[in-house]
Amino acid sequence: MILVMNMYLRIRNLREDADFTQKQIAELLSTNQSNYSKTERGVKALSLEEAVTLAQFYKTSVDYIVGLTDERYPYPRSRRK
Repeated sequence: MILVMNMYLRIRNLREDADFTQKQIAELLSTNQSNYSKTERGVKALSLEEAVTLAQFYKTSVDYIVGLTDERYPYPRSRRK
């Protein structure tokens, strides 16, 4: 449960640190402010698609958003052979 609550705290902190409103992020996620507010509070689950969109937008990793790492910057992309 702590890991899940940490995720919602992280997405709120990322938004606030970047000086965006809930409405702006809701538009990014193609939803409304009310639904996004529920997501930040942990009332509505964050989908994988939303987590990826937020990670790309904030230039971080999904692992950071969901609390699997405290490293805020994304891992380097591997080169495929």
